[in-house]
Amino acid sequence: MQGLLGQERCERVLRSLRTDEGTLSQDYLAAARSVLRELIAMPGLVRSLPLERKPGGYARNLLAGDEEVSVWAMVWGEGSATSIHDHHCSCCFGVLSGAVTETWYRAINATEAVATGEQQREAGYVACMLPSGPNIHRMRNFGPGEAISIHIYGFDHRTHASSIETEYSAVSEASIPLRPVHAAELHLRG
Repeated sequence: MQGLLGQERCERVLRSLRTDEGTLSQDYLAAARSVLRELIAMPGLVRSLPLERKPGGYARNLLAGDEEVSVWAMVWGEGSATSIHDHHCSCCFGVLSGAVTETWYRAINATEAVATGEQQREAGYVACMLPSGPNIHRMRNFGPGEAISIHIYGFDHRTHASSIETEYSAVSEASIPLRPVHAAELHLRG
């Protein structure tokens, strides 16, 4: 078992995330929300850890992990952003400090997506999703200052480099070519 939280706390966190159904169930998501709320309620604990930082970028710091889950502290430098991506596993996150902006996307093909919505996530926010998708999003820190979020992923950090399944390029709705609609495709009410 690895991680910055220390052996006893790592074991407790990982034990809390265990469910009979694994990491693809509503029970697991409820457990992950509970763990996130607990960690967010103790911002001093995470801030006191020797967290890596990347000015202008974001740094992932493993807090706890085993063969089923990994718990990370993400430190977001002002102006940092992830790629537009979806996940191969469950993805839960909570904002510990600062704010991150989450932009949601809709895939238009295997490599391109259009933005469908955006929301600033402030300290205390918690969200969980299964990889039943599509769950395409991008996280950014517009500032001011750094932000810290906690992420729980349903994957073994020792066998996967990250939780990202597919990365996309953003395109605007205006650049999507219109395709003709045939009468058989229309649904009429009445």
